[in-house]
Amino acid sequence: MISTKSEVSVPLQSPLFRGDKRLRIALIGQPNSGKSTLFKVVSSTEIYTGELAGTERSYRACSVQIGMDEAMLVDLPSIQSLHNLSDDDQVSLKYLLWGDERPAVSRHESDQPPAPFAAPDVLIQVVDATALDRNLELSLELSSLGRPMVIALNMMDEAREKGIHININALSEELGVPVVPTVALMGHGIADVFKTAVHAVRQGVCPQPQPASKHICDAAKPLSDLLQHPGVHHAFNVPHAFLLMQLVAGDRYFTAEIKEHFSELSADLTRLRGEAEATLPRSLEDELHADRHHRAAVMFEGVTRLGGAHEGSRWKLWLDELFLHPRWGLVGSLLVFAAVLFIVFEVSAWLDSMTAAKLIDAVSVWQPTALTGVVGKAVVDGLIGLVGIVVPYMIPLVVLLVVLEESGVMQRIAFVVDRGFHQIGLHGGVAVPFLLGLGCNVPAISAAAHSTKGHERFVSAVLITFVPCSARSAIILALAGKYLGGLGVFMIFAITVVVIALMGRILTRSHPDPIPGQVQEIPPYALPKLRGVLQTTWLRTSDILTIVTPLLVGGSVVLALLSFVGADAVINKLLMPVTSWWLGLPLVLGVPILFGVLRKELSLLMIYQALGTFEIGTVMDWVQITTFLIFLTFYVPCVSTFAVMLKTLRPREAFYSVGLSVSVALVMSGVIRLLLELFSLLG
Repeated sequence: MISTKSEVSVPLQSPLFRGDKRLRIALIGQPNSGKSTLFKVVSSTEIYTGELAGTERSYRACSVQIGMDEAMLVDLPSIQSLHNLSDDDQVSLKYLLWGDERPAVSRHESDQPPAPFAAPDVLIQVVDATALDRNLELSLELSSLGRPMVIALNMMDEAREKGIHININALSEELGVPVVPTVALMGHGIADVFKTAVHAVRQGVCPQPQPASKHICDAAKPLSDLLQHPGVHHAFNVPHAFLLMQLVAGDRYFTAEIKEHFSELSADLTRLRGEAEATLPRSLEDELHADRHHRAAVMFEGVTRLGGAHEGSRWKLWLDELFLHPRWGLVGSLLVFAAVLFIVFEVSAWLDSMTAAKLIDAVSVWQPTALTGVVGKAVVDGLIGLVGIVVPYMIPLVVLLVVLEESGVMQRIAFVVDRGFHQIGLHGGVAVPFLLGLGCNVPAISAAAHSTKGHERFVSAVLITFVPCSARSAIILALAGKYLGGLGVFMIFAITVVVIALMGRILTRSHPDPIPGQVQEIPPYALPKLRGVLQTTWLRTSDILTIVTPLLVGGSVVLALLSFVGADAVINKLLMPVTSWWLGLPLVLGVPILFGVLRKELSLLMIYQALGTFEIGTVMDWVQITTFLIFLTFYVPCVSTFAVMLKTLRPREAFYSVGLSVSVALVMSGVIRLLLELFSLLG
């Protein structure tokens, strides 16, 4: 059992499939069933590709996290049937039967095993719900392989659009396997498919073979008796029902292997097939195919009905079109992005002006000169800084995040942007925390910690520190907007995006183990309840406050004491290698850079104070202004951000993030300064 702080116990299923004991899941299906789409939905940031031995048919494989379990997911080439396959398709069947192990009957073959990994523990057949009758023929064949199996009944939205309504329970009962309705393109049902697959392996229950009609079984009984030879099943290592049907159908591969290894049975096999066909109106192969087609058609008619399109809640379908559709889903995500920006630059700015700004004005007249007064003023400034973070930015943004989660919208945004975040080695689950970072990095890192773990948590937390929060954005807009123009503002934000993408790839590739794919669950829409939203918001902010408060107040006191003893000049001189030599900035900007870690928006006021003017364009040229803004954009956001990183990461990782932030700030600003100065000289 796993117990959380709130004493909620989560039972662990056993055995636990992890590490060397992780599951092997094979995706199989007919062409255009949506099998590859399902693979893309859950695939990890690193996909292994290869060709089945001796063919040009490619497979794809990746690791996938399914709750507490892990699995290797293999996307096999599409296949129409299991009987009389081409040489290339025969290799796919060999993998399903034997994996990388050679049965006795094929050890004489000179080529390599079909794939470099073991046979699957469970099969997931992806079925096109709009062509269920045709796909059911393959389902009937797969049931004879003797492996746990789950059917992902895909494209259910298109089936409903066509007025095709399928009785899932009846279909599952007819086939003897679990059937899960899905819309892989929109992520619906995917989590249930994989949970069901894991459960099927734990239960160890394989589907019962679907026998052919009685007249075929009667005709094939002598053949079945012949295959009871003691060495046959040991040599083939396949279920009896499957081997019988392959030989009854005259499958070339299995018939040739019988002739090669059991020559004494080969003649009897040919004779008995002839006798069986004499009792039937068609050849055994044609009779089996017609019978399988008939049984699939009867099953289809028994579990489906025609009706009106989209029976049920149409508003849910419209919302899914907005948030999950491959094209329109991005529009829905952008609308949420716009809501975040509105809260950051309108609501949060207004709250800041009504709280922290008024408190700052109230204490601005207090300019103590005694030591005790300076310390007291520093404590007050630290607490005001805390109010300025919590009230305008942390609480509104965390509330927004919780509302998005409990309504089911956040999970849909994560699904839509998942592939884009794969490009930087992360999953779509960090999308909303990244958006929250535009307001304040503190709740953003905390939110990312709730949706990630392990190396992904570290990478997402580090990258969020590079997202320009509202305070840094305010400085960029104030200075760049005035002195660099709209193009300058755009270029600074564009550089930020490029750096985040590059750092993401570097950080993920530096880790020896790739981040596994995630089976994202798309919950039903729900109306958030006020009490639940408030409770979750408190749980996510209370611990942060206990860490941020002492660091913010303590940092304020330390910096005030440095100023009290006249250490400003010393600080500026110590920072000369950074400010003057490397960045080419006025020496007096050392203090604003250092004090900026307390609260970023204070940097702008300190810049004016240090330079002695509000028109900094008179003492700094455009290259210096650009260099300074680039440095502030990537420099350590603030002490509050560092505090929350100490809470969510290991101390070593938190300090590593600080070092990386300073390094990137120095490198990017220094390089851009050199490029701009070269451009000025050439211009």
